Amino acid sequence: MSTTPPVLDADLTAGLRRLKLATMRQLAPELLVTAKTQRWTPEEVLRALVEAEVAARDASNERTRLKAAGFPVIKTIEEFDLAASSIPAPTWAYLASLEWVSATENVVMIGPAGTGKSHTLVALGHAAVVAGHRVRYLTAADLVETLYRGLADNTVGKHIEALLRNELILIDEVGFAPLDDTGAQLLFRFVAAAYERRALGLASHHSFEDWGRFMPEHTTAVSLLDRLLHHATTVITTGQSYRMRQARQRRGGAHLTP
Repeated sequence: MSTTPPVLDADLTAGLRRLKLATMRQLAPELLVTAKTQRWTPEEVLRALVEAEVAARDASNERTRLKAAGFPVIKTIEEFDLAASSIPAPTWAYLASLEWVSATENVVMIGPAGTGKSHTLVALGHAAVVAGHRVRYLTAADLVETLYRGLADNTVGKHIEALLRNELILIDEVGFAPLDDTGAQLLFRFVAAAYERRALGLASHHSFEDWGRFMPEHTTAVSLLDRLLHHATTVITTGQSYRMRQARQRRGGAHLTP
């Protein structure tokens, strides 16, 4: 007895292709054999096909959102070592819930290099992608450079609105390099445009008191922080650099090798 699934009629295959039901078209022949053998009801057959199509489309959409997010690496909240972090467990639970994204609130992470700021941003962004949100990750330098290019043809506003189509925008390495007056104004313009419209996640190794060091105008720094922190969870990370700790562990292990 042949176990090869029958081929769907040409008109049915054409109809499924026209409706772009690729998963349903692929699974239908074998599933119909199973349904006949196990005497499924028509509703069970239809449910199985629809659920398979929905799952495939959800997975495809997630892959598209993940690619569009532009993460430099993939980090997940499951990989995050909370025990080794200085982030309080209740704060982490709130961040991981993503309630702040739906509420268009911000998360601002401040702390020395290597204390988990970027990992946290990317992990939360990845969780938001999985939850169905549109996310975009940029370094502050990349953001300002993108907006700078818009000055030449007066498209800064279009660039900002394009970014704000995302429900969560993550800006890493704020203050890593000093900004000139134009760059500071562009960063302020973006934060002001996102204010109470989109959730932002920012990370910087500068304390808020020191933001005037990389922004030439104190008033610009104050105005930016005023909007950024109005609806925000501030997370202060402390401790040794994870990267330096791992490097010392590797060197220590090397010394023990015969």
